[in-house]
Amino acid sequence: MAKVSQIPESRLRQAAECLKVLAHPARLRMVETILRGPITVGDLAETCGLTVPVTSGHLRLLERCGLLVATREGRHRYYSPARACLAGLIDCVRHGF
Repeated sequence: MAKVSQIPESRLRQAAECLKVLAHPARLRMVETILRGPITVGDLAETCGLTVPVTSGHLRLLERCGLLVATREGRHRYYSPARACLAGLIDCVRHGF
């Protein structure tokens, strides 16, 4: 059996922090929605049934963790997943771990 190296402690701590950020139903719904394609704050708020200020706060946390990226087009910022692994995580949530 091949020996698998352990994940460095610093990486585990970073992952734990990001998982804490994701551990909120609204944020999981937002990530699920963003995985369908780039979306603006206003459209995301409407889709998720949240206000724009609340949605913006959640997006800032997700972006700070490096889970989302924002691109500006004119006056609008479009949010997209920063990591392909988010799709697998949402699949796990969808199908019940």
